Amino acid sequence: MFKKFIKPVYAHCDIPCGIYETDTLKHAADTCLRMVEKIEELGAIDSVEKHNNFVRMVMVKEKHAGKAKRELYILWSDYFKPEHLDKFPALHDVFWAAAKQASRVKQTLNKDECLKLIEQVAKVDEIFKNSKK
Repeated sequence: MFKKFIKPVYAHCDIPCGIYETDTLKHAADTCLRMVEKIEELGAIDSVEKHNNFVRMVMVKEKHAGKAKRELYILWSDYFKPEHLDKFPALHDVFWAAAKQASRVKQTLNKDECLKLIEQVAKVDEIFKNSKK
Protein backbone atom coordinates (compact mmCIF):
# COMPACT_ATOMS: atom_id res chain seq x y z
CA MET A 1 0.00 0.00 0.00
CA PHE A 2 2.73 2.51 0.95
CA LYS A 3 5.22 1.09 -1.53
CA LYS A 4 4.34 3.67 -4.18
CA PHE A 5 5.31 6.45 -1.74
CA ILE A 6 8.70 4.99 -0.86
CA LYS A 7 11.48 6.40 -2.99
CA PRO A 8 15.12 5.31 -3.09
CA VAL A 9 17.57 7.54 -1.25
CA TYR A 10 21.19 7.92 -2.35
CA ALA A 11 23.91 9.21 -0.05
CA HIS A 12 27.59 8.79 0.64
CA CYS A 13 27.08 6.96 3.92
CA ASP A 14 26.76 9.46 6.79
CA ILE A 15 28.13 6.96 9.32
CA PRO A 16 30.73 8.73 8.91
CA CYS A 17 32.92 6.16 7.25
CA GLY A 18 36.04 8.30 7.05
CA ILE A 19 36.67 7.30 3.44
CA TYR A 20 37.02 10.46 1.40
CA GLU A 21 38.92 11.13 -1.82
CA THR A 22 39.14 13.61 -4.68
CA ASP A 23 39.87 11.20 -7.54
CA THR A 24 36.18 10.88 -8.45
CA LEU A 25 35.84 14.66 -8.44
CA LYS A 26 38.89 15.14 -10.68
CA HIS A 27 37.73 12.41 -13.05
CA ALA A 28 34.29 14.03 -13.34
CA ALA A 29 35.78 17.45 -14.18
CA ASP A 30 38.17 15.92 -16.73
CA THR A 31 35.29 14.03 -18.34
CA CYS A 32 33.34 17.27 -18.81
CA LEU A 33 36.26 18.78 -20.71
CA ARG A 34 36.73 15.69 -22.84
CA MET A 35 33.04 15.61 -23.81
CA VAL A 36 33.17 19.25 -24.94
CA GLU A 37 36.31 18.50 -26.96
CA LYS A 38 34.62 15.52 -28.59
CA ILE A 39 31.54 17.62 -29.39
CA GLU A 40 33.77 20.21 -31.08
CA GLU A 41 35.41 17.41 -33.08
CA LEU A 42 32.02 16.35 -34.44
CA GLY A 43 31.81 19.41 -36.68
CA ALA A 44 28.49 20.11 -38.34
CA ILE A 45 25.66 17.95 -37.03
CA ASP A 46 24.61 16.82 -40.49
CA SER A 47 23.54 13.25 -39.85
CA VAL A 48 21.42 11.25 -37.46
CA GLU A 49 24.56 9.48 -36.24
CA LYS A 50 26.29 12.78 -35.40
CA HIS A 51 23.14 14.09 -33.75
CA ASN A 52 22.92 10.94 -31.66
CA ASN A 53 26.56 11.22 -30.61
CA PHE A 54 26.09 14.91 -29.81
CA VAL A 55 23.16 14.16 -27.52
CA ARG A 56 24.99 11.32 -25.82
CA MET A 57 28.08 13.47 -25.23
CA VAL A 58 26.00 16.30 -23.77
CA MET A 59 24.28 13.82 -21.46
CA VAL A 60 27.64 12.46 -20.26
CA LYS A 61 28.91 16.02 -19.66
CA GLU A 62 25.77 16.82 -17.67
CA LYS A 63 26.07 13.64 -15.61
CA HIS A 64 29.70 14.30 -14.73
CA ALA A 65 29.19 17.99 -13.93
CA GLY A 66 26.44 16.86 -11.54
CA LYS A 67 28.77 14.21 -10.12
CA ALA A 68 31.42 16.89 -9.54
CA LYS A 69 28.89 18.98 -7.59
CA ARG A 70 27.85 15.99 -5.48
CA GLU A 71 31.46 15.09 -4.70
CA LEU A 72 32.20 18.69 -3.76
CA TYR A 73 29.21 18.79 -1.42
CA ILE A 74 30.21 15.50 0.23
CA LEU A 75 33.70 16.77 0.99
CA TRP A 76 32.48 20.19 2.02
CA SER A 77 29.71 19.03 4.33
CA ASP A 78 30.95 15.65 5.59
CA TYR A 79 34.75 15.68 5.59
CA PHE A 80 35.69 19.24 6.54
CA LYS A 81 35.11 20.23 10.15
CA PRO A 82 35.11 23.61 11.94
CA GLU A 83 38.75 23.17 12.91
CA HIS A 84 39.68 23.09 9.21
CA LEU A 85 38.43 26.66 8.84
CA ASP A 86 41.20 27.90 11.09
CA LYS A 87 43.79 26.21 8.92
CA PHE A 88 42.06 27.04 5.60
CA PRO A 89 40.15 30.33 5.99
CA ALA A 90 39.21 30.37 2.27
CA LEU A 91 37.69 26.87 2.43
CA HIS A 92 34.05 27.95 2.07
CA ASP A 93 34.85 30.34 -0.78
CA VAL A 94 36.86 27.71 -2.66
CA PHE A 95 34.09 25.11 -2.40
CA TRP A 96 31.35 27.60 -3.22
CA ALA A 97 33.25 28.78 -6.33
CA ALA A 98 33.88 25.19 -7.45
CA ALA A 99 30.21 24.24 -7.04
CA LYS A 100 29.11 27.34 -8.95
CA GLN A 101 31.62 26.48 -11.68
CA ALA A 102 30.21 22.96 -11.97
CA SER A 103 26.83 24.59 -12.57
CA ARG A 104 28.31 26.78 -15.31
CA VAL A 105 29.74 23.67 -16.98
CA LYS A 106 26.26 22.15 -16.96
CA GLN A 107 24.86 25.31 -18.56
CA THR A 108 27.36 25.56 -21.41
CA LEU A 109 29.37 23.69 -24.01
CA ASN A 110 32.46 25.76 -23.38
CA LYS A 111 35.99 24.41 -22.96
CA ASP A 112 37.07 27.47 -20.97
CA GLU A 113 34.33 26.82 -18.39
CA CYS A 114 35.49 23.19 -18.13
CA LEU A 115 39.09 24.32 -17.66
CA LYS A 116 37.97 26.69 -14.90
CA LEU A 117 36.23 23.77 -13.20
CA ILE A 118 39.41 21.71 -13.42
CA GLU A 119 41.32 24.63 -11.84
CA GLN A 120 38.75 24.94 -9.05
CA VAL A 121 38.87 21.20 -8.42
CA ALA A 122 42.68 21.40 -8.20
CA LYS A 123 42.30 24.03 -5.45
CA VAL A 124 39.90 21.75 -3.57
CA ASP A 125 42.28 18.84 -4.02
CA GLU A 126 45.17 20.89 -2.65
CA ILE A 127 43.21 21.85 0.46
CA PHE A 128 42.06 18.27 0.92
CA LYS A 129 45.61 16.90 0.67
CA ASN A 130 46.97 19.58 3.01
CA SER A 131 44.22 18.83 5.53
CA LYS A 132 45.61 15.33 5.94
CA LYS A 133 49.09 16.56 6.96
